[in-house]
Amino acid sequence: MRNVTLKQLRAFAAVIDTGSVKGAARRLHVTPPAVTMQIQLLEEQLGLPLLDRTGDRFAPSDAGHEILNAIARIERALADCGGALDAMKGLSGGRISVGIVSTAKYFAPTALGAFVRLHPGLDVVLVVGNREEIITALRGDAIDLAIMGRPPLDMEMDKSPIGEHPHVMIAPVGHPLTGRRLRPAELVGSNFLVRERGSGTRTIMERFFQEAGVEPKIGMEIGSNETIKQAVMAGLGLSFISAHTVAIEIADGRLALLDVEGLPVIRQWFVVKRSAKRLLPPAAALSEFLASHGAEFLPTALPGSVAGQGAPAGRKRKRAGSP
Repeated sequence: MRNVTLKQLRAFAAVIDTGSVKGAARRLHVTPPAVTMQIQLLEEQLGLPLLDRTGDRFAPSDAGHEILNAIARIERALADCGGALDAMKGLSGGRISVGIVSTAKYFAPTALGAFVRLHPGLDVVLVVGNREEIITALRGDAIDLAIMGRPPLDMEMDKSPIGEHPHVMIAPVGHPLTGRRLRPAELVGSNFLVRERGSGTRTIMERFFQEAGVEPKIGMEIGSNETIKQAVMAGLGLSFISAHTVAIEIADGRLALLDVEGLPVIRQWFVVKRSAKRLLPPAAALSEFLASHGAEFLPTALPGSVAGQGAPAGRKRKRAGSP
């Protein structure tokens, strides 16, 4: 049935429904010979007779019954598809796939949840990975949008800033380096717990030390921010890390923030998509939401002091979609 057309199937269904070629022609607004030609082409392609004459009406043959069942399924599928497309136009239905780098998981799910509450008919699928995995997903159109700190340079990308992304130096509570102003050179000899090569955080750290003329001592390479935090708490070393990943631990006094010249390094969060990718209305609406309201979901309990104590950076902002 590879070469069967919808026009042929609908001509056959109209003949069965009306009982005659003339009736089918009137329904389809074509001539009777046109209906006859479509039926003949359909029977030739299938190699089976589809119509039986019963009195003055046509009825389906055994093969015709099978075709009618298939037509009913096809029409239902087309109707469902049309309804889904109409829903997408009005943001009452549809699916959006969003990729986020692992560091963004400390705020992105909350932002996406607020968007879904505004548009409860939409289905948002979340994909979490490291930077290279998210870039691969963007390149292959496996995701519609991505939330990341460094958009790829080898693709044409549309990007909109979400908000500031500070990076800081953390230490175990009570570490000898806490409580005073430090030059980067004073960190020489300290053991550093770092993310894997190619990660955004690792790249920013390497650039910071390179500009300061310092060669950090890499103690462990760890692919998880959560594991890095636990290792620092356990006294295994220092770490250069996104402030958004440690805001709660610093505010709770479980981690100390070092006061290092040149820190925090401020970068930006972006919502990005491939320039060549045309977004459906739901994905476009999410992109606009993140660009307009995403900053409201960034951690606000960022340290206000750098003596190993956490302090709120200001009043908690009202979030979009919240009462």
